[in-house]
Amino acid sequence: MKIFGFPWTIRTRLSLLYAGAFFVAGVALIVAIYLYLGVVLDRQFSIRLVTDDAPMAQGQLGAPGELPPRELMDEAGRISVMVRQARVNTLDTMLMVSFILVGILTIIAGVIGWLVAGQALQPLRDITATARRVADRSLHERIALDGPRDEIKDLADTLDAMLERLDRSFDSQRRFVANASHELRTPLTITRTLIEVALLEAGPDDKLRQLGTTLLAVNQRHEKLTDGLLTLASGEQRAAEFHTVELGEIAGHIVTELTPIAERAGVRLGAAFVPGTVMGDAFLLERLIQNLIENAIQYNVAENGWVSVHTALSGNGVELVVENTGPLVPAYEIPSLFEPFRRLAATERLAGATRGPITRGAGLGLSIVRSVAHTHGGEVEATPREGGGLVVRVRFPAASAAD
Repeated sequence: MKIFGFPWTIRTRLSLLYAGAFFVAGVALIVAIYLYLGVVLDRQFSIRLVTDDAPMAQGQLGAPGELPPRELMDEAGRISVMVRQARVNTLDTMLMVSFILVGILTIIAGVIGWLVAGQALQPLRDITATARRVADRSLHERIALDGPRDEIKDLADTLDAMLERLDRSFDSQRRFVANASHELRTPLTITRTLIEVALLEAGPDDKLRQLGTTLLAVNQRHEKLTDGLLTLASGEQRAAEFHTVELGEIAGHIVTELTPIAERAGVRLGAAFVPGTVMGDAFLLERLIQNLIENAIQYNVAENGWVSVHTALSGNGVELVVENTGPLVPAYEIPSLFEPFRRLAATERLAGATRGPITRGAGLGLSIVRSVAHTHGGEVEATPREGGGLVVRVRFPAASAAD
């Protein structure tokens, strides 16, 4: 929050608190000095008046050479007025000078408070920076704050312990999914080989060949499922293996591979790329782009359907846009598309069918896209396309911005 254009941070509040406390203490001190000085001046001026009134007392007794009593009284009145005016002027001058000094010292106290608060809050900024790096990259980093055993050190140690538990939990989950995927790959590969051999030996038996073809499609879907789970499990683990890669070059390679598949499915696949480098893992980026294009082909049921893939520079990042024709997609159902094993009710029949050489997906395509994008510090946004279909935008930080 900003007040008068200035950030209302803890440092600002502490600085104002220091300055405010100093100002209140200064005002209290001025009031005390004002009252005490007033009493002291009253005493001194009272002594002065008594001393000055002594000749008047002698004059009232008719001492020779003295002024008449009335003139003495007038002179005493003038002296009393001058004394009281001097008292008021002294107190007013003291009050004005004191408030000016307190105002100047309050500003100085605020500046000193700003510097002291910044120094005191530096460990909190270190904790925040580490937490952001952990959230953007991996849970392996720790705060490891040095210093005396105080409240901030206790907070850092507590966050380190929490990160340690989260790291162990996520590592255990990733290892389980990865191990399960690897264990499933072997029997699925064996099953696919046996089915292919059986199809070769089936001969003219149409029923056996149809059964083998169906089993082969089911087996291929299960292989895609295990590959998707393995990609989700390994996404975070590949974060430390990032290198500078050309996003347009990877997208162009995937488009070249999938163009024959799109043509057999009756879908036009167009592409336009601009140079843009990102920090990432080429394998994961390939899976992201491949999943987006395969989904766009699979759910493209419009006559003369098309898929457009292009990259563009967007601020300090690189944007990948995949747009396709297809069925109408309600905007409120788009967030569920990025959840694992979730499909739109309107496209469930399409998911169960094949689109050319592309078999039915496992419902992990966009989940993998979101996971890979987040691993690379990017964002995914999907919006309904007018007339049917989707527009999916994936934004990645540029390599220079990531550095």
